[in-house]
Amino acid sequence: MFHVLRMTEPMTPPGGQSVDPRLRRAGRGAMTNDPGRYERHGRSFEPDGWVREEDERPLRTEVTCEAPRRAITYNRSPDLPFDRSLNPYRGCEHGCIYCFARPTHAWLGLSAGLDFETRLVARPGIAARLADELRHARYRPATLAIGTNTDPYQPVEREHGVTRACLEVLREFRHPVGIVTKGTLIERDLDILSDMAGQGLVRVGISVTTLDAALSRRMEPRAPAPERRLETIRRLSRAGVPVRIVTSPVVPGLTDHEMERLLEAGREAGAAAASWVMLRLPLEVAPLFREWLDAHYPDRAGRVMGLVRGMHDGKDYAAEWGRRMRGTGPYAQMVARRFDVAVKRLGLATHLSDLPSDRFLIPPRAGDQLALF
Repeated sequence: MFHVLRMTEPMTPPGGQSVDPRLRRAGRGAMTNDPGRYERHGRSFEPDGWVREEDERPLRTEVTCEAPRRAITYNRSPDLPFDRSLNPYRGCEHGCIYCFARPTHAWLGLSAGLDFETRLVARPGIAARLADELRHARYRPATLAIGTNTDPYQPVEREHGVTRACLEVLREFRHPVGIVTKGTLIERDLDILSDMAGQGLVRVGISVTTLDAALSRRMEPRAPAPERRLETIRRLSRAGVPVRIVTSPVVPGLTDHEMERLLEAGREAGAAAASWVMLRLPLEVAPLFREWLDAHYPDRAGRVMGLVRGMHDGKDYAAEWGRRMRGTGPYAQMVARRFDVAVKRLGLATHLSDLPSDRFLIPPRAGDQLALF
């Protein structure tokens, strides 16, 4: 099948496609690849009349490497329980259709659609950069969050090992760290995590959005199955690592009815705490999610988006601090109340104890002058 590629206005015109139809997109979340909001031109593939099966090929993941200028990113958001974070990767192969981080790919000149889950950036030098920043005379330690933008244990971590390298640095400096992931690959690093847990320096959140394996496969196509993530909670808990179940995002009309069952499953697996965030659809995520809904759940699409807009004054998303994570209105209040009642009944905490910063210690390097006292 041959197609003509044409440069267009930023949005793909009617009749055109933003994805080469010869590509097999099995196991991907997004259905399109429209240009990012900063691009001047788009791409449109239009059929030229030839159809040949041998021209079809799978859409494969590409990874490039970046030399980061800095490791730690700081924020002042009142919505977040941390003021600093680190991201070993840009983009995420898990392909979760609802991922609020998709629009960050526009900063790279790439699409929030299929590019976000197939054109990834690894940052192999970030561990060395982290060590330099921790050694700085003006640095003051506080819990460092990993996994705030894209998953640190997505499949490419197995080959690149960027997350593990960062954990080795943090352990050496006795620096507190909080991790959020869907990836079962975190079990590979139990040697480091259990060591840090013994010093009270780590906590982990495992995200489980639904217990429905079929829904998870459509919504989070390359993330581990829900039952497998619950097993990761068990293994972390048995190793002495404090772990919470992250029932996020709550998708109105699609996963909201599962909240109590998710919390029960998390507690049974060994989670000591729980948290939740409502579905967020910033910028390019909204049209991608609506497109996915129409394709997979057309009978529920209207109800889902109606509930979403009811929490954001009729819009797909409201980015104001204090409301973007939970929404407002009767529906949002009902979900919050259900969560509060369930965690109280199950004996789950909503906040794990703060991690200590007073154990931070800069390790000596070869050639450093030793202290006399």
